[in-house]
Amino acid sequence: MATTKTKKNKEVKEVVDAKKEKTHKMILGARITEKSAIAAEKGVYTFNVPNEANKNEIKKAIKFLYNVSPLKVSITRIADKTVTRRGNLSIKHGGKKAVVYLKKGDKITFA
Repeated sequence: MATTKTKKNKEVKEVVDAKKEKTHKMILGARITEKSAIAAEKGVYTFNVPNEANKNEIKKAIKFLYNVSPLKVSITRIADKTVTRRGNLSIKHGGKKAVVYLKKGDKITFA
């Protein structure tokens, strides 16, 4: 009976490991826009990153998550914007985005 319990636990653990995706604190997520979708066809991908991220950390994170080596990484700050919602004035906070350039033939797929 003990063997069946350990066998079930191993099976459950394998299923949990398969579902768990790789994550990294330097990549908050892909920035999906019309412009970035067109650029992705040419091997240029855009990601949201934290304000304290730098180019070297982003290169390491992309290599860890997607197993591709970026040729170049560009970082851009996104400014805060003032917006009006239902007559109330509020601020839409900006952030930082990274544009990652890959070699010809390399691809990143988003699940």
